[in-house]
Amino acid sequence: MLKAIEEKLANLKKRSLEINDLLIQQDIASDVQKFTKLNKELSDILPIVETYDAMNELTVQKDEAKALLENEDTEIVSLAEDELLALNSKLEEIESKLKILLLPKDEADAGAAYLEIRAGAGGEEAAIFVADLYRLYSRFAERQNWKVEEINLRPAEQGGVKEVIAKLNGNNVYKYMKFESGVHRVQRVPETESQGRIHTSTVTVAILPEAEEISDIDLEKSDLRIDTFRASGAGGQHVNKTDSAIRITHLPSGMVVECQDDRSQHKNKAKALALLAAKLKEKELEEQQASIASERKILVGSGDRSEKIRTYNFPQGRVTDHRIKLTQHNLDQVMDGDIFTICDALISENQLAQLENLES
Repeated sequence: MLKAIEEKLANLKKRSLEINDLLIQQDIASDVQKFTKLNKELSDILPIVETYDAMNELTVQKDEAKALLENEDTEIVSLAEDELLALNSKLEEIESKLKILLLPKDEADAGAAYLEIRAGAGGEEAAIFVADLYRLYSRFAERQNWKVEEINLRPAEQGGVKEVIAKLNGNNVYKYMKFESGVHRVQRVPETESQGRIHTSTVTVAILPEAEEISDIDLEKSDLRIDTFRASGAGGQHVNKTDSAIRITHLPSGMVVECQDDRSQHKNKAKALALLAAKLKEKELEEQQASIASERKILVGSGDRSEKIRTYNFPQGRVTDHRIKLTQHNLDQVMDGDIFTICDALISENQLAQLENLES
């Protein structure tokens, strides 16, 4: 294992001992905020320290087995050689586990996320695919026991959806969804195509982590313009008579969010403010990371056909993720929300890239 990693592990071990000593002090125990913070830090460190201790124990056993190779008894030497093979295998496994544990953690991974899908190039067919992708992610959410909370949906005139924004609530939503951001390309024969020609359309997907608290983002009232309007789409007489939909414009950035999902204007306003906070938080993080070359962040493109992260080819029943060159011939299952294998492969590829940075 690299010296830099060994030093980091030794420092974490030292820090865990320091925290244990601090937690038994009376003044710390009476300070709930500080006590909670230290406990959180310790719970993050302990899995690494325990694995590090296990690795050190195996190293001691390996040294003892090596010493036995000098024994004159050939039977003892043979047993020592067998033990060394087993210990080397265990050490290799535990070192790999330690490296994964040492990777930087994205605090947003465990929480909820906002899903935004917009039609790109392709007109009516792109709008239809927005609806298809929304169903795909809704089915995936169902498989993961997440709750889908629709915030805004703009139907297209000829069918399909121009834009949909929803919040996905549950465990590890952002962890599995964050690599879905980008341009998705669909190749298929539209129902309206009489000549049987394959059309290519694009849809953009953006995934934003939920801001922990709106108070994390500085939302001055003077920076906000809040407009009310009548919701569109399904909803009965209520939609036509009540200005319950909310549009909030963040004047300094020009960012606009809308919510018309709920009958309550107050609830729509709360949802819109939460979405705005998430968008501003994401913008802030992107600006911070823009100068860090080692961060491989997948951004939403313009929706042009040449920019793509994934292609859904219906005639061939094929889905291809171009970032990791993964191709699957199970398009029907994927469109029904079976994308866990793709998400898992993207997470693993990201971990490998981070490991390369850790070891360089």
